[in-house]
Amino acid sequence: MSTQRTQRTQRPRRAAVTGIGVVAPGGLRPDAYWKSVSEGISVLDRITREGCGHLPLRVAGEVRTFDATDLIEDRFLVQTDRFSHFAMAAAALALDDAGLGSGDPAEPFSIGVVTAAGSGGGEFGQRELQKLWGQGPRFVGPYQSIAWFYAASTGQISIRGGFKGPCGVVASDEAGGLDSLAHAAGAVRRGTDTMIVGAAEAPLAPYSMVCQLGYPELSTVEDPDLAYRPFTSNACGFVPAEGGALLVVEDEERARGRGAPVRATLAGHAATFTGASRWEESREGLARAIRGALDEAGAAPEEIDVVFADAMGVWEADRAEALAIADALGAHGTRVPVTAPKTGFGRAHCAAPVLDTVAAVLAMEHGQVPPTPNVSDICHDLDLVMSRARPAELRTALVLSRGLMGSNAALVVRRGGESAR
Repeated sequence: MSTQRTQRTQRPRRAAVTGIGVVAPGGLRPDAYWKSVSEGISVLDRITREGCGHLPLRVAGEVRTFDATDLIEDRFLVQTDRFSHFAMAAAALALDDAGLGSGDPAEPFSIGVVTAAGSGGGEFGQRELQKLWGQGPRFVGPYQSIAWFYAASTGQISIRGGFKGPCGVVASDEAGGLDSLAHAAGAVRRGTDTMIVGAAEAPLAPYSMVCQLGYPELSTVEDPDLAYRPFTSNACGFVPAEGGALLVVEDEERARGRGAPVRATLAGHAATFTGASRWEESREGLARAIRGALDEAGAAPEEIDVVFADAMGVWEADRAEALAIADALGAHGTRVPVTAPKTGFGRAHCAAPVLDTVAAVLAMEHGQVPPTPNVSDICHDLDLVMSRARPAELRTALVLSRGLMGSNAALVVRRGGESAR
């Protein structure tokens, strides 16, 4: 009885973001990423990856300043794909940012890992399969069985760091990035001290790109300035990207106890499913997800200060998103600033909403709504921030994501130190 009474009187644990690690086309590390995002710099360009020149997909967001050998030990490099290289590097940067370092943890069972992945290790897998068919099975390396797998990043981050807490992977479409953050927040609320969470993707290898060509939503426009223009009458699909972000999420009270700055809290999340490419139906599904996230966060629609849009870049999908925002937020939905920084660096599948979440945290810290690059005119009833960043007092952000296979998700993020108003 005394234990039950103690549990009832304990403060609910809140999931706080204390560390951020970014490996993105717009820059490595949060400061470089924010500079690119806040200034509306577009880094979309012609694809330069070997073996891709003959494919109809011409434009993407490439991470061109990343050298895995500078950040990851050789013994991990030989057994992992580029998407895991991104994830491992971002995890290390996030741990450093949180003041937790990368050494052996004092309490390894108190730290867990969860990542999301939609494309897996296509480059590694393609290389090994070419060996199989060109040279024979004896030339296929032993790591083929694990490097391509969606769970590889979670496994390698936990092994590298010695983390033995709850680990998992969300193998999903784009919205899985937000779902992974919800998994981490839930683990913290249930008693885990620290979670390393996020997503990284490397979908620009030839095999991976061929797989994406089946998506009618993919943009094959050759001009980087015109290839990804959501919410406009000239919307022609989305441009893919590689890279990603990892966050350190921990119990807020524990974080404050060790003197770590609380950059934000993950306040509410909800997810729905409406089916692949059923964009008109995604209106209801996304609106329900928004309402669910607001309910979990204890937030009224008017409390949302900025929306980071999914921004599919398909007219029907963009219209459904604009209507979903209005359905869920009411009259406030046409007044709240909306932005889609990803139009400047591409849509990195599961990593896209995690990069948006990072941008939301940084936007709240800097008091600026970043612009939507390459978009100057819109045909939907939204207050889309274009051209340049807009100064604003930002306490609560809403991040939206939809997947090509039909998932919808919404996440409410509060500025560090904020509570429900």
